[in-house]
Amino acid sequence: MKPTHEKNIASVTEAVKQLTGHSTAELCSDEVLFTIVSNGNWLYQNSPLPQKFARMFSGILHCIQGEYFLITPVEKVKVVVESWPMVLVEVDATASGFCFRSTLDTEFNVDKSAIELQDSQILVHLSRGLVGVLNRACYYRYINDFLSVD
Repeated sequence: MKPTHEKNIASVTEAVKQLTGHSTAELCSDEVLFTIVSNGNWLYQNSPLPQKFARMFSGILHCIQGEYFLITPVEKVKVVVESWPMVLVEVDATASGFCFRSTLDTEFNVDKSAIELQDSQILVHLSRGLVGVLNRACYYRYINDFLSVD
């Protein structure tokens, strides 16, 4: 089941398509306005972006063929991602899998199949082609609480 904000974005996108006849947003320019640095912080034209705006923009962030974009019904803006688009800082088990919280205070509910264990990191496959990485504390909590064998 999609979160409410994704349903709203999808319904607005569909309405715009019906009204305008445009099926996809067009790239506004080749200039990169947004950067997500390796600790999960967002920059706008190389200046820190307040968390409330970064959280809002993260809801329209997409990864398409290895490139990142903010996509609205009528615009598409390039985003540079230094390492991972989402840094996950908390994890809790749920009835159907796990709930991860990001540095932006957004939550992602995933099932176990979305989690990829690698040699030195744990990745979580999220919606819209995005992948999150567990920060050090979350990594060790996940290992200790959910992978350890007593």
